[in-house]
Amino acid sequence: SAQSSVTALDVSPGIGWGKVVSSGKSLGVTFGTPSSRDELGASASGSTQKLEAIRKVMKDQPDPIDYYIIPSEDAHQSEYVSQADARREYISNFSGSAGLAIVARDSAHLFVDSRYWIQAAKEIDNNWTLHRVGAPGERSWLDWIRHESTPNVLFGVDSRLISCDTAVALHAAVLERNSRLTFPRLNLVDASRPDRPVRPNNPVFVHDIKYTGESSADKIQRIRAWIKEKRPTPSEIVTFPEALTLEGLEFRSKETLGLSISTTTAVDRDDPSTPEPYGIVLSKLDSIAWTLNLRGSDVPYNPVFFSYLVITLDEVILFVDSNKELVSPVNRYLDDLGVSRRDYSSLWTYLRKGDIKGQLIIDSKSPYAIAVLLKRPRYVVLNQCIVTQLKGIKNPIEIQGFRECYLRDGAAFVQWLAWLEETVRKKRQPVTEWGAAQKLTEFRASMDNFMGLAYANISAVGPNAALPHYEPTPTGSSLIDTTEPYLNDSGGQYLDGTCDTTRTIHFGQPSQEQQDAYTRVLQGHIAIDSAVFPEGTTGAQLDVLARKALWKDRLNYGHGTGHGFGSFLSVHEGPHAFSNTVPLKPGAVITNEPGFYKEGSFGVRIESALVVKTVRVKDLQGSEVNWLAFERFTHVPIQTSRLVNYSLLTRDERRWLRNHNRTCREKLTPLLQGDKRALKWLRRATSKFGPIEIIWE
Repeated sequence: SAQSSVTALDVSPGIGWGKVVSSGKSLGVTFGTPSSRDELGASASGSTQKLEAIRKVMKDQPDPIDYYIIPSEDAHQSEYVSQADARREYISNFSGSAGLAIVARDSAHLFVDSRYWIQAAKEIDNNWTLHRVGAPGERSWLDWIRHESTPNVLFGVDSRLISCDTAVALHAAVLERNSRLTFPRLNLVDASRPDRPVRPNNPVFVHDIKYTGESSADKIQRIRAWIKEKRPTPSEIVTFPEALTLEGLEFRSKETLGLSISTTTAVDRDDPSTPEPYGIVLSKLDSIAWTLNLRGSDVPYNPVFFSYLVITLDEVILFVDSNKELVSPVNRYLDDLGVSRRDYSSLWTYLRKGDIKGQLIIDSKSPYAIAVLLKRPRYVVLNQCIVTQLKGIKNPIEIQGFRECYLRDGAAFVQWLAWLEETVRKKRQPVTEWGAAQKLTEFRASMDNFMGLAYANISAVGPNAALPHYEPTPTGSSLIDTTEPYLNDSGGQYLDGTCDTTRTIHFGQPSQEQQDAYTRVLQGHIAIDSAVFPEGTTGAQLDVLARKALWKDRLNYGHGTGHGFGSFLSVHEGPHAFSNTVPLKPGAVITNEPGFYKEGSFGVRIESALVVKTVRVKDLQGSEVNWLAFERFTHVPIQTSRLVNYSLLTRDERRWLRNHNRTCREKLTPLLQGDKRALKWLRRATSKFGPIEIIWE
């Protein structure tokens, strides 16, 4: 495809990250400061000097470190991180949201999954060895340490940036090489970086109960009831074989916050000296925001703020930067809740010296540094955080909020599709991937309750669409034309919900291969959307429905079929997904996004958001029983005029497609009365079934 060195029709919506901006009907607060590779110059600068700097710091340690592990996550195990915490991106130049780097004295290694194989290869330089995890013969980073690292050496990692379960698995891998593991007090990337950005410390605001559907007081009461009455069962507790305990891990008092560590995460429930569960430590930023009904803007695309939260049977303590602006309404709100405030960094002193009357509960994904500071038997590690489970089931107010915000987001998407087709096909004006994404954000920003983007726009044409997480830049993005498929995966953050939608379209005549691939993806999308299944069914058990049609043509995709998402929170949320064995329950929301990607050629993905609901069905005896099905939130038409190979569709699939687009027209028409172009596009795109041509008068 044609490359452009300038951005054609680059329409700026006036949205600045980390600023309060006017967006027409609403006042939008955007979140954090996402890194721009054009702004940072990451793609243009090599890693040689950065690697030299960190290797010097590794060598200068009291006990020189041979391998330093650099995860993607921050001290809260966040998927999206602030620029100050983007250490793996800084050291490697790889900008994807997932991956892990290992720097050795004479080599550097980057491990990424299939979503990022192509992107990482383009972004790193020849100082790095790329490990395509999941490809034949490629090892995960833990297996690589276990089998290919030099034996009898010292590994180092920041204990805040790895989870408890990862720390134990890492220890086991290191021991197999007769090596040692240490946790330096300072992060070595930070110590080697002369220009580390300042961590955001933006204001916090109360999220109204008309959107949350439940008060923070009630949420805290539910958490306390779980701590006091249910107590963790043995099946919930993470216990590690003796060979995998934390004994033997190397810590130095000066390098581990001056503290000794617990030697095991196993807890003897039959030991009468084991304290009763007394509280829970929350480190995930979205869990804290959900529990307190507070929102912030410290992390890109996520309305969260840096903090830790401890809930005990006697008190609730929010650990937040003492310099953070907590305006009077927020302070009064927290006082009324009985939430005391302490400085963010004082968590570590509290965990070591605090008046903790019983056992604190942490989950296996908590930063390992928390476990470092608690001594056995003062903590127990559970497989899953109770807040993740509670947050994952949406209440009726949240579900209604999703219905409404997805309608507004869908209306913006249709306004944009009408503009894009008119501009590209009728006016023949150049539009870049970046310019198209900016224009879509402009339409979203005009909608009520808009607060920013849920994630960076994935706006990709032709070969770029074969990169599942491709992000265009202001310069160098490709032109959208009539010769190649175009994929847009994007969504808005609204006060009443978080949106995530993907559509693939074509403005010309697709090839037979493209039509067939698109149709197989569409069939998988329909199969998930139409599924009716018994209670207790897991996402993993349904996943094959999305892939069955693709498998007929020996096609597949490497990413998950769908994930949970938050209510004005993170776009990726657990505990359920189509890739795990967590049972789907009424109120669980999940995306439906099968795809196909041909490297160097094109990519296809169709994504809509769903909620699990109860339906009454008749069994073989004719009795009515409760089963489960999906309700679809997303209302964006699926293109029927070019990319669909109708000969592959069954009668039921054709009926589903016709009904889907008719419903989109009925739901969106009232929201588009002020946009004649969008109404015209919507009527024509959803009224006809089969190959049609939109004629612009």
